[in-house]
Amino acid sequence: MALTAKAKYARLSSEDRRARMIEAGLACMARGGIQAFTVDRICAEAGISRGLIAHHFGSINGLLAAVYAHVYHEDTPDLTETALPETRVLRLIDESFALRVFNRASLNIWVALWGQISVNDELGAEHRRQYGHYLQSVDRALAALALARGRPRPEMALAKGLICLIDGLGLQHCLDPEAMPAEQARTIATAYLAPHLGPLTPLPGL
Repeated sequence: MALTAKAKYARLSSEDRRARMIEAGLACMARGGIQAFTVDRICAEAGISRGLIAHHFGSINGLLAAVYAHVYHEDTPDLTETALPETRVLRLIDESFALRVFNRASLNIWVALWGQISVNDELGAEHRRQYGHYLQSVDRALAALALARGRPRPEMALAKGLICLIDGLGLQHCLDPEAMPAEQARTIATAYLAPHLGPLTPLPGL
């Protein structure tokens, strides 16, 4: 999430400028939470003029929604359907507690974003889109594993519960890694699925 050396904005494409502002917003939020997510601070961080935020995102709320979409895409595991069903589920659990996802800077960002979802309509709409896509991908991964093992297709509630469990375990891990080590968090998440999908044994390298 660290910004690279600032280049003159005139040399950047429209896509690069958008990415630069998203990175700047993340950097500000990682250091100071939602209070640091201001036009002035983001512009100073990115080395841009104030008008560019409105030009590319419509408003500071538009940028906030874009930041949320970016974080969701970066921090949620890739559940590519070409992988074996068990591998997809194991990677879901393993990557959910990777250091790149659960660290103090990421915690600051996620807490800041979560706190705004219920009071910011634009962010709330983006959350529903991102969560909906992720829920569907998790549900498909769990269903594929159940089918491969000859088990009944789990209800959508299993995917919802797993996402909530991962969020809670990840939050506790960030707050106190010694009390909730990543490996213990993985074990708890795996145990949650076992009654529905059968035992899950970590694969080499995961």
